[in-house]
Amino acid sequence: MFIPVDQLIIRLLIATILGGLIGLEREYRHKEAGLRTNMLVALGSALAMIISTSFEVDPARIASGIITGIGFLGGGIIIQSRGEVHGITTAATIWVVATVGMAAGLGYITAALATTAIALVVLYILGNAKIRLFTKLND
Repeated sequence: MFIPVDQLIIRLLIATILGGLIGLEREYRHKEAGLRTNMLVALGSALAMIISTSFEVDPARIASGIITGIGFLGGGIIIQSRGEVHGITTAATIWVVATVGMAAGLGYITAALATTAIALVVLYILGNAKIRLFTKLND
């Protein structure tokens, strides 16, 4: 399937910008995977999906490879020290950013925008320590 150059560039830019928005939140909170990491994950995922549409095979194969690869990347982010596990939210964020990039790469811009907005709400609002403490106390 041929994608016009202007559409290709727009999809790549949208993926990069949306990954950057999520990356800004992670950077603001001084997390391991910040602005550049999230932008590159979204950009790479978008490009892989764009390329996958030019082959005679099912693009789901490429999507499956992206998800698997991001899983390994996320596994490397999660660490355990002193009986506590750290990095799970960062790993999950990288996974979401990859899927945002995949959606943008395939032209599902509304889905990519909505997912980014929802992810930012989850990260920002539920990242508030007072809200987390309140929800843990009520469990």
